[in-house]
Amino acid sequence: MTALLEARNVSKIFTGGGFRNRKQVIALENASLTIDGERPSITAIAGESGSGKTTLARLMLGIATPTTGHVIYNGKPVDTMNGDSWRVFRREVQAIFQDPFDVYNPFYKVEHTLLLSAQKFHLAKTRGERYALIEDALRTVGLRPEETIGRFPHQLSGGQRQRIMVARACLLRPKLIVADEPVSMVDASLRATILEDLLKLNQELGISLIYITHDLTTAYQISNSIVMLYQGATVEMGDVELVIKKPEHPYTQLLVSSIPLPDPKLRGQRSRLQGTLDETTGLIGQGCRFSARCPHAMDRCRQAAPPLYRTSERRAVACYLYDSAPEISSEEVAKVFA
Repeated sequence: MTALLEARNVSKIFTGGGFRNRKQVIALENASLTIDGERPSITAIAGESGSGKTTLARLMLGIATPTTGHVIYNGKPVDTMNGDSWRVFRREVQAIFQDPFDVYNPFYKVEHTLLLSAQKFHLAKTRGERYALIEDALRTVGLRPEETIGRFPHQLSGGQRQRIMVARACLLRPKLIVADEPVSMVDASLRATILEDLLKLNQELGISLIYITHDLTTAYQISNSIVMLYQGATVEMGDVELVIKKPEHPYTQLLVSSIPLPDPKLRGQRSRLQGTLDETTGLIGQGCRFSARCPHAMDRCRQAAPPLYRTSERRAVACYLYDSAPEISSEEVAKVFA
């Protein structure tokens, strides 16, 4: 497996508080992820708010620098890139952010951001050619150029603004798109449409996706693989069918059990774990972060965080319940996504 983009044991520590009361918060700890460079894929990064999803996305986009570890693109560390290599990375790895309004300058018409991308990356020589590319990109995501071009952001719906962001990413023909909660702030009726647009980019244009979400239902619908995060730590990763249908980590089991069922008669049959999703666990760095809520917690869980155990060919779990399985290193994580 040739890696397009990979994170190797990346951690991100933020420091806050006053001069005498400085605190360190580990937003992400020893996370590893590999995106295949040969086979277009969709990898979901899932977890509740505060789990480190967006932090991981920002590191892989090169927007933030890891405190420890490395993000590597085509064999080169992203934090050491400059000049032409950085320019190539910025074109080939694109982002779609959560809020479809904040990314626009309200004083410019919506095509302004598309024109900037076309100019910066020299996609066409003339203004007419740039507009032709923009119109094609808009049609790709189901928008009519004649109803979109010339309007200001406030004159379009949230769904339309978000689809323009998908069109902007599509315009550059990237190899990878990092989509951070791309449907969380649009109407439910438009979510399926935007997800279909993302699937189209993957299946028809061969673009890989990292899909950041707290919604396991949409993660299951569109992704091939999934990484589950809890308070900055990776708890489970692997094939989405295995992780969602037969979750092994207690936290993943809790999240899956919270998905609403269509039949009310079936809801009472689910097993429930102690604690609630907004409950705070033990101090960071002291054992498994889920131990305070886990019904299977042992003394060793509170003393040291468990490594990732490869419980099957397409899955790894960070839980001592599976310590009979072999441990995997950050270099071996790619095999889980193969």
